[in-house]
Amino acid sequence: MIVIGGEALVDLVPDPSTADGELGPLHPLLGGGPYNVAIALGRLGVPAAFFARLSTDQFGDKLLERLRSSDVDVDLVQRGPEPTTLAVVGLAEDGSARYSFHTEGTAARFVEDRPLPEQATALCLGTLGMVLEPGASVYEEVLFREAARGRFIALDPNIRADLIADADAYRARFASWLPSVGLLKVSDDDAEWLAGGGDVLAAAREWQRGGPAAVVLTRGADGLTVVTGDGEVSVPGVRAEVADTIGAGDTVQAALLAWLHRNDALSAGAVRALDREQWAQALRFAAAAAAVTVSRPGAEPPWAAELA
Repeated sequence: MIVIGGEALVDLVPDPSTADGELGPLHPLLGGGPYNVAIALGRLGVPAAFFARLSTDQFGDKLLERLRSSDVDVDLVQRGPEPTTLAVVGLAEDGSARYSFHTEGTAARFVEDRPLPEQATALCLGTLGMVLEPGASVYEEVLFREAARGRFIALDPNIRADLIADADAYRARFASWLPSVGLLKVSDDDAEWLAGGGDVLAAAREWQRGGPAAVVLTRGADGLTVVTGDGEVSVPGVRAEVADTIGAGDTVQAALLAWLHRNDALSAGAVRALDREQWAQALRFAAAAAAVTVSRPGAEPPWAAELA
């Protein structure tokens, strides 16, 4: 089982018929980086559990219902009276998304520590879950504890710079996680921010030497690159008619974990042992999964049958 920790939220996405310069209706779509990873894993047929706090409001009810309908275990889900986190989405002409977040006093911030199930082999963390306190400190403690117990750790920082008050402090904290991480997935934009504007590939190589068995860079339509101790492997993106890019990176993370799970490679040692052709297969699978997600509005990852 793969346990995914982090926020669930509601994306408020503008109606596509809204004219330029006008305010149109906003459609609530269920999301949040870690939540999307959990949904995608469940739909891909991988045993997955979501570890987070959801509101008892109507949005929280719908978030929980969608986890169950996507075959995600919810035994680690906590509920509370705090409201659901909201993200107001702005879409560019190419479908790329920008976000403004409403997080003050919301349920996602107040997750409490829980022991992971015995059958858990991996833990995946990221996005606002590693930023919003006091929950970020809870997830950080779980990351270090479970890594020390030998569980495989996957991380996608998925940077939301507007919510990071002290960039240097966050970068230092990020560096402190790397020795415990087996798989780091990061977008080009996030890698550039984490590197302080430096060379992305050079930064990825440095991060890989700092601990992760592999660092996967997502490059949008240009595809995916993995950086390992043996060098780099790249694959092109899969062509798709883009509705929006919401959840694309989350789908990549889930698909990579699904591929590793199916190939009995959910350990740092097994990841280090993958050869170039195996990495190409894993990256192509992740690119294909993301192409399905971007072809649909909101974060709607594919089911396994759609990728068969």
